[in-house]
Amino acid sequence: MDRERLAEAIQLREEGRAKQDQTILRQAKALLMELNAAYPDDAEITYQNAVVNDNLGLEDESVPFYLRALKQGLAGSSLERALMGLGSTYRGLGEYEKAVATLRRGMREFPQNRAIQIFLAMSLYNSQQYKEAMELALTNLLETTTDEKLLYFKRGLEYYSTHLDEKWNEE
Repeated sequence: MDRERLAEAIQLREEGRAKQDQTILRQAKALLMELNAAYPDDAEITYQNAVVNDNLGLEDESVPFYLRALKQGLAGSSLERALMGLGSTYRGLGEYEKAVATLRRGMREFPQNRAIQIFLAMSLYNSQQYKEAMELALTNLLETTTDEKLLYFKRGLEYYSTHLDEKWNEE
């Protein structure tokens, strides 16, 4: 496996993404496609092809690469980012059930990843699961905020985040 060329392709992709430069991203895609042709069973190369397509705004083209990378046994931080990327892409494509399923898997396997949780909250909202979406968003907000005014009300907000439908006068 040509790790130097893969590292070069990843560096190009990251640079293109950071600069929002389509020319650099297309160069990265060309190199990644060459690597994919030479090493079609390499999960990391397959995954990087998914990401570069996402970075280029070619979400429809990224999905098959994400799915293939998952089947090829992608692991570790690449798996974490792939589940996030695929779930986010499904959401952007309006495939909310697939987004929710993918992001739920991501949350099970990487429970500390707040980005996955927030994308799951948005996907839940899109699939009209408003209560769970709000619970997840509020929980993440309350666990990460340093805002003094929110912290003052933290105990009450934590309670209400899981009791959104209750009224004060209910028994």
